[in-house]
Amino acid sequence: MNKKLVTLAVAAAMAAPAAAMADATLYGKLNVGISYMDQEDGFKGWGLSDNQAIKSGWVNQGTLEGSKYVQVKNPFVVTPQGPANRIGVKGSEDLGNGLKAIYQIELGFSLSDSNNNGAVGNEAITMRNTFAGLAGGWGTVLAGRHDTPLKISTGPLDLFADTMADYNNTVGFMDLRVDNAVAYISPSFSGFTFAAAVHAGGGATALGGKDAAAGWNPNSDSLAEGYSFAGIYKNGPWYASLAYEGLNGDLACNTDFCDAETWGKWRVGLGILDWNGFTLTGIYEGWDNGYWADEAKADLWNVQAGYTFGNFMIKAMYGSNTQKDIASPAGFVETPLADYAACAGCREDFNYKSWSFGVDYNMSKRTKAFLLYTANDADELDLINASTGLYAPETQGIDWNGFQLGMMHNF
Repeated sequence: MNKKLVTLAVAAAMAAPAAAMADATLYGKLNVGISYMDQEDGFKGWGLSDNQAIKSGWVNQGTLEGSKYVQVKNPFVVTPQGPANRIGVKGSEDLGNGLKAIYQIELGFSLSDSNNNGAVGNEAITMRNTFAGLAGGWGTVLAGRHDTPLKISTGPLDLFADTMADYNNTVGFMDLRVDNAVAYISPSFSGFTFAAAVHAGGGATALGGKDAAAGWNPNSDSLAEGYSFAGIYKNGPWYASLAYEGLNGDLACNTDFCDAETWGKWRVGLGILDWNGFTLTGIYEGWDNGYWADEAKADLWNVQAGYTFGNFMIKAMYGSNTQKDIASPAGFVETPLADYAACAGCREDFNYKSWSFGVDYNMSKRTKAFLLYTANDADELDLINASTGLYAPETQGIDWNGFQLGMMHNF
């Protein structure tokens, strides 16, 4: 399935179709690309989309502190998207009186060894959207693992989904798939659909467990440690969405003295989808208390355009991510050396820009080939080791660019 179908991945729940599936339906997606990445002071080379060196290029940059090589985390791209291969089974049972039981089990896997072991290939299977629920004329309720409404709200607006230039990899939108989810999806009212979901805490924490190791946090005990809402309007080529997502502070902290604020994200999406061959989309997202840091804010936006003629689609993207009052990488402060003594705890704004260009060729309704190029430019980080006060003169930004030739097949 492509990302447009992921928007409707709650099986047939949103529309609550009248005809029940008599049997389970097997479906999946195979997506592979030959990729090249040129990362500033980092990896430069080839790999398949699953290759760990390619994935690391999305997440880390190499810097020099004196003669010591240091890995500095990209503050934006924390959920690198691979080619998103999947296989699943879904179905429903008619329970009578307009009510049906629905279910879906979806697994993710890699076509190559992302651990760079060319001989063994001991790749793990991961769980994707997997749930059970009930659907009727009143809508759908489900429980299990699923994409949040905020993620679903702009799925159809990313023309580069599940590639190196996916807007999570480039602009850094924070799309989440959560466990312990309970969700409601309304039926369509003249093109308008509403979705809401909560994440039951169950002792979960997003940044590691109690004492940063045990894998649990007893303070994370609410039915709604995370919550997400979205309104979506789709009528012909016109598309609009408004969504909000909150991640409570207990998901960030593993001590009894945690006072982290809720990390709030709100997102607006607008699109004209395939209007006489033209597609134009735009997304804006704002953060409050980003990464649970008090007063840390961010502005993210992305504009995409495409034109379809025959079996071809040409497309382009431009986006920006500005983090405000961000924290420095662990062990460092972001400030010029001359200001270090007076500004050891300072935080700074940080901007990251991205653009991509691509061509799709639809070989059939289920198979397409694609070629793309993406370039990503960031502000340089002036880093000082917080413990020694030594300046890192070779520190660079997290610039990278790459291209990808690939194929996607849906079944």
